[in-house]
Amino acid sequence: MCQYSCEDGFASDWHLVHLGSRAVGGAALVMAEATAVEARGRISPQDLGIWKDEHIAAFAPVARFLREQGAVPGVQLAHAGRKASTQRPWEGGHFLMPEQGGWRPVAPSAIPFHPHDPAPEELSTEGIHNIVTAFADAARRALQAGFQVIEIHSAHGYLSHEFLSPLTNRRTDQYGGSFENRSRFAREIVTAVRSVWPAALPVFLRISATDWTEGGWSPGDSVELAKLVKPLGVDVIDCSSGGIAPSIRIDAHPGYQVPFAGKVRREADILTAAVGMITEPAQANSIIEDGEADLVLLAREFLRDPYWPIHAARALGQQAEPPIQYARAWM
Repeated sequence: MCQYSCEDGFASDWHLVHLGSRAVGGAALVMAEATAVEARGRISPQDLGIWKDEHIAAFAPVARFLREQGAVPGVQLAHAGRKASTQRPWEGGHFLMPEQGGWRPVAPSAIPFHPHDPAPEELSTEGIHNIVTAFADAARRALQAGFQVIEIHSAHGYLSHEFLSPLTNRRTDQYGGSFENRSRFAREIVTAVRSVWPAALPVFLRISATDWTEGGWSPGDSVELAKLVKPLGVDVIDCSSGGIAPSIRIDAHPGYQVPFAGKVRREADILTAAVGMITEPAQANSIIEDGEADLVLLAREFLRDPYWPIHAARALGQQAEPPIQYARAWM
């Protein structure tokens, strides 16, 4: 989850302690937050970044510590698209004008996220190609920093999702119109990332499996996208949902997104991850046992309890040991 705690995109002591404590708590995979592949792709000016080589050295101690604790270090590569240049949530989350430290966002079409916001710049074909290259460069840097999993963020109304959804993509060129054209940007990113990322290391693709509104991206579209990206080198589809427009209301409840992971898993024959309001050990365990997903990913619950995996294992009758330094408290 985004921490909004960076200067110029650099990982800090906060990220080392924040991510490291989840590895100490027994997580098998620890994923760094949405990490911008270019400066204008940040959600806020305080977002994490990996758009320049200088960021590698800041990330390396984090990835190394995660591995030392037995966790697999992962990083989510992202571009916020039209949802960029905003205040941090606790500052209101409003759009930032250039004179306030913000910038003009880019998008597939010049449609703002909020109607009262300035319109984003519509990307040219050259601009699209440059961002695809930026994803590949970011993946190369992530590998040098010691990460072992890449997740391409194509959900929650950010740039790749904006290309996928008919609600935000009004282009008439090879990146708009048909499903094939709207999915071209996502497919090109996957291909570019895989060109620099070792075949033995996984690539996840995080998607919004539905826009939750008529005329938007649908679960059926998600199945078709999964079928297209699997042969390109995507190993896991991380099935979230929503985020494309502020006016859409979602009936969120425990496990409400799990059926999307199950549908994609069955119909596209690909590994999936389930996310969203998964909080109880038995709930998480049943998702795997029932074949709804191959992985369960937690976010807010890890903010509440960094030691959730140890507590969950014991609740399920399994042995899970804390770090030896903490053993006196777990007798």
